[in-house]
Amino acid sequence: MHVLPADAQLRTAILAIARMAEMRHGRALVVGGAVRDACRQLPSKDFDIEVYGIAPAAVESMIERAFAVDRVGQAFGILKVKGLPIDVSLPRRESKSGLGHRGFEVLADPHMTVEEAAARRDFTVNAMAYDPLTGELLDPFGGQRDLEQEVLRHTSPAFAEDPLRVLRAMQFAARFNLRATPDTVAACRAMTQDELPWERLMPEWEKLLLLGQRPSVGLTLLRDAGWLRYYPELDALVECPQDRVWHPEGDVWVHTLHCVDAFAGARTGNDEEDLIVGFGVLAHDFGKPATTARSQEGRWRALGHAQAGVAPARSFLGRLTNSSALTASVAPLVAAHMEPTEFYRAQVGDGAIRRLARRVGRIDRLARVVRADLAGRPPLAPDSPECDWLLERAQVLDVADRAPVPILKGRHLVQLGLPPGPRYREILDAVYEAQLEGQVRDVATGMAHAATVLGPLDWPAAPTRMHA
Repeated sequence: MHVLPADAQLRTAILAIARMAEMRHGRALVVGGAVRDACRQLPSKDFDIEVYGIAPAAVESMIERAFAVDRVGQAFGILKVKGLPIDVSLPRRESKSGLGHRGFEVLADPHMTVEEAAARRDFTVNAMAYDPLTGELLDPFGGQRDLEQEVLRHTSPAFAEDPLRVLRAMQFAARFNLRATPDTVAACRAMTQDELPWERLMPEWEKLLLLGQRPSVGLTLLRDAGWLRYYPELDALVECPQDRVWHPEGDVWVHTLHCVDAFAGARTGNDEEDLIVGFGVLAHDFGKPATTARSQEGRWRALGHAQAGVAPARSFLGRLTNSSALTASVAPLVAAHMEPTEFYRAQVGDGAIRRLARRVGRIDRLARVVRADLAGRPPLAPDSPECDWLLERAQVLDVADRAPVPILKGRHLVQLGLPPGPRYREILDAVYEAQLEGQVRDVATGMAHAATVLGPLDWPAAPTRMHA
C-alpha cells in the first residue's frame, strides 16, 4: 500500500517528521483520509500526521525547528506546515461539556493509544493509521475490510457526540459508494440537526454534490436516518406520483436520485458551476408535490411545477447558505427547466432564446440540468436533442454562457446630450427589449430605436457628436 506521496519534497517532509518523533521516543503516524485513499489506490492531496508520546510543547518546538509553521489551526491543536499540505497534531480527547455544537472540551493527550485515538474518529474507514518508517498499517476497527466490502460503519459510541456526523455519513456514502450498517443508521436516527448552524451544514452538501460518485446513496442514507424531516422540500418528493409513460422509474424522489447521479457523472471540475448546476438538478422538481394531480383521463400531471419550484428551492438553499448569489443562480434554472423541451417542439425564434438567456444567466447551465433530468428516467434512453439544438442556437447568438450584453448604455445617451434623469432607465430598457428581438444590432440602430421611444419633442436641442 502506497501511502507516502510521489512528490519528493512532500515525502521527505513526512519522513523527517516521523524520524524527529522517533528520536524523541515518540511516534508520528499518517492518519485519516490519506490512509483511506491509499487503501483505494488513490493519491491524496492532504496529509494529517498525529504524534504520539511527545508533550505538546515539545511537538511544537520540534516542528518549528524544521519547518515554517502556519498557526491558523493552533487553537484546535493543529500545526500547519507552510507551503506543504501537512497538518501535525496530537491525539485528542473530546467530551461533551455543554449545549450546542461548540459544547465540547478538547484536550491533547500524547499518551493515548492508537486504538483510543481511532475510537474518537467517526467511521472505521477514517480510523486507520500508517507508520511511514515501518510501513505498518494500524487498523483497529477494520476500516480496510469495510472499504473492500463497501461498508460505512461508525467506530464507537463517541459517534453520537456530534450530529454533523450524520451529514458526513451522507457525503462519505456518496463519495465512496458505501452502504451504512443498520447500527450506523440507527445511531444517525437517534441524533438531531437542531443545534447545527448552516455554516456547518453547507460544506457537507457541497461534498455530496461536488465529490459524490453516487449522490443518490448519500440521500438514501439521509432518508433511512429520518433526516429528511429537516429538509421538507426533499421529503415531499417521496411517494409523489408521476405519469408512468414519461416516468417509468417511479415517484419524484426516485427520479431525483437518478438525476443527481446523472449530474455527478457529467461534472466539469469547475466547482462553482458544478455546485450551481448540482443544486439546480437536486431542486428542479421541488414544485411537483404542490402541483401534482390526476387529469380527467386519470393520468398524473404537475402543471406549472417548474415555476412552483422556485419558492421551495429558495427556502431549501436559505437554510444551507447565506449566499444570495448561489440562490439567484439556482432559482432560474428550476423555473426554466421545462423550457428547452417546449422551445424545441415549437422551434421558437431567436428572441425567445435571448430572453431565456437573460432569465437564466447561462443557457449551458440550464442544458446540463435538463440533460440530467432526461437521464433520470430509466429505462428510457437519456437522449436530449432539445439541449443540442438549444446550445447550437445559443452559441450562434453568443448567449450560451452569458446573458445578452446591452448594446446601448447610459454613456451613449450622455454623448447625445440627453440630461441624466429617470427616463434613462425607460429608454435603455426599451432598447434592450428591441435588442433581444433582433431589432437592435449596434449602437446606431440602438440610438435610432431610442429616438422612437423619446419622440421628436424630447430630444435635446443641440446633441453632441456621438461615439460608439
